[in-house]
Amino acid sequence: MLRFGGNALDRRTFWTSKGEKPKHSEKTTITPDDLKRLKKLVDATGSTVTLGIPLGTYDPARGADMAAHAVDILGDSLVGLAIGNEPNGYTVKDVPDGAVRGKGWTKKKYVEQLEVYAKAIHRKRPDAPVIGPDVYDGAWMEAFADSSVKHKTAISQHWYQLPECDSGKVPGRGPQAENLIDPLAKKSAKENLGIGKEKADAAGLPLWLEETGPTSCPGTNDTSLTNASALWAADYTLFAAQLGAERMAMHSMLGACNGGAPMSLICDPADHGQKSDTFVPRPNMLGLRLVVPSIGGTFTKTSVKGGGNMSAYTVSKDNGKTLVTTIINANDAAEVGGNPVTLKMPSGFSVDKASQAYGPSNDAKSATKVIPANPLPDSIPYSGPKKTDSASASASPGANDDELNIDIAGSSVTVFIMRKK
Repeated sequence: MLRFGGNALDRRTFWTSKGEKPKHSEKTTITPDDLKRLKKLVDATGSTVTLGIPLGTYDPARGADMAAHAVDILGDSLVGLAIGNEPNGYTVKDVPDGAVRGKGWTKKKYVEQLEVYAKAIHRKRPDAPVIGPDVYDGAWMEAFADSSVKHKTAISQHWYQLPECDSGKVPGRGPQAENLIDPLAKKSAKENLGIGKEKADAAGLPLWLEETGPTSCPGTNDTSLTNASALWAADYTLFAAQLGAERMAMHSMLGACNGGAPMSLICDPADHGQKSDTFVPRPNMLGLRLVVPSIGGTFTKTSVKGGGNMSAYTVSKDNGKTLVTTIINANDAAEVGGNPVTLKMPSGFSVDKASQAYGPSNDAKSATKVIPANPLPDSIPYSGPKKTDSASASASPGANDDELNIDIAGSSVTVFIMRKK
């Protein structure tokens, strides 16, 4: 999926289909030609799009014009229009270009303006899908859900794992690599994403995580360059999906590797500029690659016993003929090397292929590597007794299990694709 939004949407973005100049201090002008270029990318990649409509400068007619062009140009690939980005933060001054509303801004006034925009959009394109409110606050989600907006498609939530930028506490919510893989991370995710899921369920809508990432802290934050961010990206994505999040967009940009947004999944290797014709992946992108085999699957019961800081997820695919188990070993490779694991499979299944993202340690920077999916070698290292640690994937209750005994490297994400013989 591709999502276009962020703080710049309401503060630095100007839409025109008539060649006008920006009305205020907007620094970036978007035109139908930009949407046509996006359509080429969408067609080439099979992506779907959620697109933000600027609300920072109140102009419903301009917003409706942008929405109508987006519907016409992007077609079925456009799955959601978000009117504004984080409207609950419109009075905050410590973001680039500052507050876009005065002190009297409230949920009620947001809904009033939201409804005017939505009506203007639906007069032009009656079936245009609207998502919202693109916030981290449950009360604003309720306000969006209770509004008169037609064709509400999803509750959209924003949430970052490590938002406490001045904190050095470990374990905690400060931007330290250790905090990405500490069990507290999942506790925080479950609590905060649970708010969004509760509001979405109450509204009868799916939950989409439209903006998320390892940390929301500004500046070049080295935590997002560590191998721990790769482990976190795979673990958090599967964990959020298991909690019920239907879509997820990791906050990214096409900026420079040196000086650009540190949390971005990809970056431009040119020095402080967008000049390259290629991009390079950051560790969190490499971690996400390992999630791909699980797409379209249904979660089954999986557990890891022993082995310290390990997690496992299994999905069933192809009408039960394929199982995909992902094991995140967050034990530090620099300390443990690897951990003996027994993978218990339902009777009749065997490992067809395995892949892995790994690093020399959890805090190693820009050192994550990927081993593509390949059959297992004839000789498999295993240093422990059977049934010491296990990731158990059950396709049906009472199935007779087969076992794979293997040493799983520390600081790694490993995927096993199992097929029925």
